[in-house]
Amino acid sequence: MAYLVPAEFVTKMVDAGESKIYMSTRDTLIRAYMAGAILSLAAVFAVTATVMTGSALVGAILFPVGFCMLYLLGFDLLTGVFVLTPLAWLDKRPGVTIQGILRNWGLVFLGNFLGALTVAFMMAFIFTYGFSVPPNEIGQKIGHIGEARTLGYAQYGLMGWLTIFIRGMLCNWMVSTGVVGAMISTTVSGKVIAMWMPIMLFFAMTFEHSVVNMFLFPSGLMMGGNFSIMDYFLWNEIPVVLGNLVGGLAFTGLTLYATHVRTAPKRNLA
Repeated sequence: MAYLVPAEFVTKMVDAGESKIYMSTRDTLIRAYMAGAILSLAAVFAVTATVMTGSALVGAILFPVGFCMLYLLGFDLLTGVFVLTPLAWLDKRPGVTIQGILRNWGLVFLGNFLGALTVAFMMAFIFTYGFSVPPNEIGQKIGHIGEARTLGYAQYGLMGWLTIFIRGMLCNWMVSTGVVGAMISTTVSGKVIAMWMPIMLFFAMTFEHSVVNMFLFPSGLMMGGNFSIMDYFLWNEIPVVLGNLVGGLAFTGLTLYATHVRTAPKRNLA
């Protein structure tokens, strides 16, 4: 796999975070748009495989193909920049500010959302023949996902909101590990293997990914899902984004940085 040791790939994480903060608005939006679109197509692929085989595990095994494609092409997901960009600030890279980090997050969120929304419309159009007939079996499945993962949480009130927040944390623990996986090898096969494992895990466990949901829920609404735009934002997107931020940064970014860049003094065994 041409494996890089942790001290090497964590330094690459910090370098990547710095470069994303300095990236132009144009390039940031294009890369985020394409990432959102490709990940949305992968979500359709996974749902289609689940419906065709009757096995959610098959969908989970196949879903990482989209994640691998978008990172090999150099595109950006919100869940990835949540982890990488703060490391450049912690490392005191010149010119890196909180305002720059927030600007990057906002642009990536917008680009991801527009890319996911584009694919959501295109797939809803396909599944309904231009909104002239009821959605097919795959479209109905997407609509039911939207209902279960909004109203299904809302019925439990605050505990439901906290449940989806924690699902978001666990999701980006794994997804950001997949982002790191793209950096721990210098070969394509090594990168793909390292990315595939944690992404398959998050999807199989039905953890909540903010960008995947940017496709699933608008698409479900377009095909008659029994929930509202407010349900989507209040009982899914907002807690999931917050959970993705906390989980990815706490469990992946800060832990790797703390022990592989800002290491503790070595023990004196004399």
